[in-house]
Amino acid sequence: MARFKRSFLIVAVPALGGALYLAMQNAVIRNLVWIIGYDRVLDRYEQIDKTNTDVSETTDYYGRKATLVSAFFGLDNELPYLSGLVLCKGSGGKDGMPVVFSHELNPGSVEPGDFRITTSSGVLGTITCLTMAPADDPGELRTVLLVGEFGSGQNQPVNLEIVGNILSNDESLNFKGAEVAVTALEDGPSIVFAERVRPEEWNLGASGTRLPWGGGTGCPIGTSQIVRVGWNGGITKRGGAHVNDEIRELYKVKIERHDLTKVQITPFSLADLSDGDNFHSLCLDTINPAVSVSFPAGHLTDPRDDVNPATKIAVHRKTGKATTQ
Repeated sequence: MARFKRSFLIVAVPALGGALYLAMQNAVIRNLVWIIGYDRVLDRYEQIDKTNTDVSETTDYYGRKATLVSAFFGLDNELPYLSGLVLCKGSGGKDGMPVVFSHELNPGSVEPGDFRITTSSGVLGTITCLTMAPADDPGELRTVLLVGEFGSGQNQPVNLEIVGNILSNDESLNFKGAEVAVTALEDGPSIVFAERVRPEEWNLGASGTRLPWGGGTGCPIGTSQIVRVGWNGGITKRGGAHVNDEIRELYKVKIERHDLTKVQITPFSLADLSDGDNFHSLCLDTINPAVSVSFPAGHLTDPRDDVNPATKIAVHRKTGKATTQ
């Protein structure tokens, strides 16, 4: 990898209480040399829209709208104080809100001033900074972590709107004007995005980075199809434990056979792990196209340890073909 991928869990840490919180802080200290050497390129601080463009298109070639998929009030004044070493500066003790877009973004067009957050009482939130890490593997540049003061448990943010020019990665789409209701602080994480991954993004056999965040693991050699699923916030097992084979067995993928019948299968492997982002890769051993993904309630949590509800989503099928390799 040309540089260390600067990342810290999309909403900071897997669990913010007790020994696990201290363990994460200690992990930051143990890896301080690597963190200091990290190339910080995905954090932004501009409070005004600085993207000059004449792009106004909001629908792509396949008819998909440039939309906000989700905004999640993940943490209220609970970002760790050492997070400023790996997140944007001044993030310690702030609120965290991951925002997921329908398409990958051009990072140079994304600024704090492009977002407007409104609370239930009508007060506007303050966005100190943002970062697109850790979700910066190929195909993942669609999650933005906002850091600032967005409200409270008693006066929660309820709406997020794009008020500046944010462009898709290929600069063909503009997200200005898109808006979405904010998921409440006490809600658990849900799957909000799923797509078949293009073979050129597979990175089979990748071992991930040496840090507990950074580049995710790859599917095994011999994989026939990969489905990328995105959650609306950072996810771990209960208590902050890493995702393992138990979680793989809970994912269910519905595929469509050549005779148009549909059957449900389990991924033979789970990848994009140990990198602290909000994505998993479901590794399949069939070329029959995936059409939906589901996951049962009560097994994954956000950084506050709020557990997931039962969640299901259709798979976007325009993004890549399966292979027999």
